[in-house]
Amino acid sequence: MDHGLLPAAILVAATIALWATARLPEYLVALLFFAAAAILHVAPVDVVFSGFASAAFWLVLSGFVLGLAIRKVGLADRMAGALAAQLNGSWPRMVGGVILLTYGLAFVMPSNMGRIALLMPIVMALADRAGLAEGSRGRCGLALAVGMGTYQLSASILPANVPNLVMAGAAEQAYGLHFAYLSYLWLHAPVMGILKGLALLGCICLMFPARPQPVAAGAARAPLSRDEKRLSALLAITLALWMTDAWHGISPAWVGLAAACVCLLPRVGFLNGDEFAAGVNIRTCIYVAAILGLAAVVTASGLGHAIGRWLLALLPLDPAQPLRTFYALVGLTGVLNFVVTANGVPALFTPLAQALADGSGLPLLTVLMIQVIGYATPVLPYQAAPFVVAMGMGKVPPRAGLALCLAVALITVVVLVPLDYGWFKLLGWLPAPS
Repeated sequence: MDHGLLPAAILVAATIALWATARLPEYLVALLFFAAAAILHVAPVDVVFSGFASAAFWLVLSGFVLGLAIRKVGLADRMAGALAAQLNGSWPRMVGGVILLTYGLAFVMPSNMGRIALLMPIVMALADRAGLAEGSRGRCGLALAVGMGTYQLSASILPANVPNLVMAGAAEQAYGLHFAYLSYLWLHAPVMGILKGLALLGCICLMFPARPQPVAAGAARAPLSRDEKRLSALLAITLALWMTDAWHGISPAWVGLAAACVCLLPRVGFLNGDEFAAGVNIRTCIYVAAILGLAAVVTASGLGHAIGRWLLALLPLDPAQPLRTFYALVGLTGVLNFVVTANGVPALFTPLAQALADGSGLPLLTVLMIQVIGYATPVLPYQAAPFVVAMGMGKVPPRAGLALCLAVALITVVVLVPLDYGWFKLLGWLPAPS
């Protein structure tokens, strides 16, 4: 490695190690990263702090505000009541219903952060109704179902996930390739969507067992209050703008920020300054900004490309052994996920795809599609910013999120990757043996 990259490499490794081991609070590690990166000049200051300028950061912040407003005016409890009537009966039914809801919403709402902001207060109100107290394993399980279901399963839907969009844009720019919505869905949804959702359901039910109280059908609820009607209208407008961002060109982050500002306006909104200060999890916001900043530093410093070239030389690519090659490419994206996190993986992997295709004997388009399996399967929570946000909003202990990530990743490697290999082969995405 170029000696000029050593400070960046040491800083990135130390930051990842501290996040992975949870030896220090995640927000403190984030602040230490910002301080060290600025002092050591591992990248320009605007790159180090670029996470604060990203759309993801502002969508996280606005998501906390919208979630607070939904809970305060009573909409969360009202929606949870309607949801409880459908999910009442058993713990697997409740968890499965939440996971299915996260996947279904991904087809109509393009932002992971926006979906988490919308669903988390409703699901936490559902936990209250089911008698799952704050800090209980069942409540953590429902929060993790929102976070993991929202992020991991949405990777099987082309426009529903930021890494997917980064991959599509990079492939178009580098190779002139365009991905079709239906063919992408048909390739990834059966295994990375449906079967992975079932694996997630099993893991949560086993790792976070609970006995939710039956939610009796109560008397007819009171009519919507004035504040509920106003917030419902605001949410409907926000959701409509999120769903049509490809048409009007306004980022979901700025739509969410505008909606959050309306919620905070004196006499017009729903929250005051004290409620904002107490309810918005600034720790999580700083953590997300640091994750994005770390990925930007890896890319801007040249460390990412150096690691990519080094890994490329080590990969056991063999056209005569396609399954081993398939695993190697999935493993490469998994390793890159540790360094640049999920949003950065396709930006780093896609330029290497042609060399990987030449060395493996696989079609270029197949190599590009294999990376989805890797970046959609975080081994550690920090690798997927939306999952981190869900943990913050649901007040999930770091160890609980880490345990679920490891369990789902293990099932993916042992069970789902071979099934995905067979599905790719069945659909003709892998060449027949010569």
